[in-house]
Amino acid sequence: MPSPAWLPLLLGFLTAVGPVSTDMYLPAFPAIEAALGGHAGTAQATLAAWFAGLAVGQVTQGSLSDRFGRRWPLVAGTAIYTLGTAGCALAPDLATLSACRLVAAFGGSASMVIPRAIVRDLTDGHAAARMMSRLMLIMGAAPILAPSLGGLVLAFAGWQAIFWICAAYGAICCALVVAWLPDTLPPERRVRLNLAGLVSRYGAILYERSFITHALAGGFTTFGMFAYLGGSPAVFIDIYRLSPSAYGALFGACAAGFIAASQFNPFLVMRFGPGRVLRAAVRTMLLANIVLLGIAWARPADFLYVITPIFVTMACAGVILPNATVGALSRHAAHAGSASALMGTLMFVLGAVSGLLVGLASDGTARPMAALLAIGALAATLAELGRGGGGQGMR
Repeated sequence: MPSPAWLPLLLGFLTAVGPVSTDMYLPAFPAIEAALGGHAGTAQATLAAWFAGLAVGQVTQGSLSDRFGRRWPLVAGTAIYTLGTAGCALAPDLATLSACRLVAAFGGSASMVIPRAIVRDLTDGHAAARMMSRLMLIMGAAPILAPSLGGLVLAFAGWQAIFWICAAYGAICCALVVAWLPDTLPPERRVRLNLAGLVSRYGAILYERSFITHALAGGFTTFGMFAYLGGSPAVFIDIYRLSPSAYGALFGACAAGFIAASQFNPFLVMRFGPGRVLRAAVRTMLLANIVLLGIAWARPADFLYVITPIFVTMACAGVILPNATVGALSRHAAHAGSASALMGTLMFVLGAVSGLLVGLASDGTARPMAALLAIGALAATLAELGRGGGGQGMR
């Protein structure tokens, strides 16, 4: 099916709802805790609620998109996200904020799972890896800009303004989907399943070796990334005494490494094949996190020692995630929405666990964050070792 040249830009803009909503409010953690009566580390519960909502929402959104097409579930999801995020801005306490984050994540999950399914509707193999990398070019601007923008907003307004900006972003996404997004799943390819049929479909997808190994490689990479997302405000703002704006700039530099690597990925895939590229990236990530773990135990006075292996990790993630996604979905063209939903759910269940653990294990050092990053990298490496052929071009 031919697609407009601007479609990857729109899909990337929609997918960026995730990093915008995750990253923009990270510099506000101390301010949220001070305003809503929480002690240090309690704001991380709102991040865990966000990840949990994404995990639950993606299962629902993927099935809905296979049943009703890609367009209207996206319209409903972006509308729910917008309303939930407005509720975050009005929240009087951390419990309410967490509940509204859960609702916003449930709606926002449509913007994360359905664009992946649209890519699979249109293409596969090397072409899918290239298109997925183009999505990440747009999506990658969000984590580069969002923390810096969040720190800037905090300098002139309260933390609530961050959520009002995110709500406006959601409203724009909803309007763009209504006005411009074509439906890539024609009615004759849509699937009507009862609950038993849906469970059977999910079971068959999970049983397929190539899906589960690629999904786990991507999922545990996400586990490590979310340990960094949840733990880095405390490490760099509270321990290393960076200002929120300086933290935002540092976060943006790591995100720039992620996006640069994702854009180099198509060249690597064409030269070496996605399977070999994926293997090299997960092993490099494991090495970087072993180094980070040693640095965290040494507790250096200069934060640059800590951020350097994190930068390498983020660059590796920029290569791992598009190739793991293509490998997981390659054999599931007939139900790409469900397969994409399962992969997204797995990723964000692991993210929710990681975000919760990094808060519970907080001890005033970088050690909990580093340990969780290392665990994620080790598990991703083991998953990659067990993967199958992964479909066309994935060896």
